[in-house]
Amino acid sequence: MSFAFVFPGQGSQSVGMLGALGGAFEVVRATFAEASAVLGFDLWRLVSEGPQEALNATERTQPAMLAAGVATWRAWRTQGGASPAVLSGHSLGEFTALVCGESLDFRAALELVRFRGQAMQEAVPAGTGAMAAILGLTDEAVEAACREAAQGAVVEAANFNSPGQVVIAGERAAVERAIEAAKARGAKRAVVLPVSVPSHTSLMRGAGERLGERLRALEVRRPRIGYVSAVDAAAHSEPDDIRDVLVRQISSPVRWPQTLRAVSAGAVAQVIECGPGKVLTGLNRRIERRADLSFLALEDPASIATALTATKGR
Repeated sequence: MSFAFVFPGQGSQSVGMLGALGGAFEVVRATFAEASAVLGFDLWRLVSEGPQEALNATERTQPAMLAAGVATWRAWRTQGGASPAVLSGHSLGEFTALVCGESLDFRAALELVRFRGQAMQEAVPAGTGAMAAILGLTDEAVEAACREAAQGAVVEAANFNSPGQVVIAGERAAVERAIEAAKARGAKRAVVLPVSVPSHTSLMRGAGERLGERLRALEVRRPRIGYVSAVDAAAHSEPDDIRDVLVRQISSPVRWPQTLRAVSAGAVAQVIECGPGKVLTGLNRRIERRADLSFLALEDPASIATALTATKGR
């Protein structure tokens, strides 16, 4: 039997995240110090003290989440944690997976995701984009609501997170129309998210082109651990293929149910979330209810100890 690691993306950040791990494992603070030297500001102070508005700025959230995932991974490894059979990530988490799989250099990836956040923010004028979570509808019903609401504007399914939970994104007025169309189709809830960048929609294609230019100049290696992208729930290993999928990712929906099933196939007995919070673990439990598959999240020293015991000998 083996296990898989998955890495969270934007939305899992919070002021105070990794506080317990940072107090217990020197490598966590060292990872943030390394990131701070690259970024030119005290990243640990930002995630420890906030303010939340500053941490939520896309160009800061992305390197903060990357550093948090890498720091947790390093803590796992220094405690004797084995390598998983496969890695994946939700949105920004894919970059973390590629760093931990040694496809991307950590320092270079920090600069890359900061640029990614800036490019995404600049792709759509501030205040004109929106995202919303639609709860209680099928994927097909949400997509139909978006088509009805578009009316020449952009509103699309951006994150297929779990059965009955789809995030839509696009131009603000079109998103508002899609919310009403989803409610008319029987949606249990529709929640506008505190995000102005309509990630994973066609509005991000320009940002993807800019990211592609950066990626062409960046060293990308074959991952040492299998990597599955949430763009297509498929494995990718060739450097040029990885560059291509990272460009497509920024304007393509996240397909998390298919991705989870791909990474948990075969002999995988645990799927372990590596990074702050338990957002993916909650989604995973709603997606896959196999009796022989368990889900863990590395949040603090105790949860690392539990995961070490669960994966011992694998």
